[in-house]
Amino acid sequence: MGIDPGAANLGFGIVRVEGNRMVALDGGVVETGPEMPMERRLEKIHTALGELMAWHEPRALALEQVYFGRNVGSAMVVGQASGVAMLAAAQRGIPCTAYTPQAIKMAVCGSGAADKAQVQRMVGTLLGLPDPPTPDHAADALAVAICHGGGEGRRQAVALSDAPVVASGKPRFAPRVAG
Repeated sequence: MGIDPGAANLGFGIVRVEGNRMVALDGGVVETGPEMPMERRLEKIHTALGELMAWHEPRALALEQVYFGRNVGSAMVVGQASGVAMLAAAQRGIPCTAYTPQAIKMAVCGSGAADKAQVQRMVGTLLGLPDPPTPDHAADALAVAICHGGGEGRRQAVALSDAPVVASGKPRFAPRVAG
């Protein structure tokens, strides 16, 4: 499960590793309104992620690391959303790993300087989707999941599994908004 953290729009993406390929199982955005107090926004994110984790039973949670730029206030809010996602995973015994934006872009596009459109196109291609995934927060979360699923994260998730990863029919991917 990949997470693109944010308090207003938290992207999530679920992929399954099948041998040397990955398929998208789910993806979307947990939206919260600016009129909501921060504690209610975080509660909504926690509840939505808990429901997704209960449904999909991910073996690992991967997050995009919080980037501290000029706006410290925004970075703190994103950090809070990231912490809530890690808490939801920890409550279910799901290991968490964070990746820098550059590492994610490198894993998906082969360049740490790829733009958002390139990432979206490559995510769609790597997951065999008919079109690039939208919205961009969901595409970014799927990119995080691809980054984790394609490297050490995949090896850790498979090692933690009690059963081999097998295909169970053709998964459908329909981005959604939880809000």
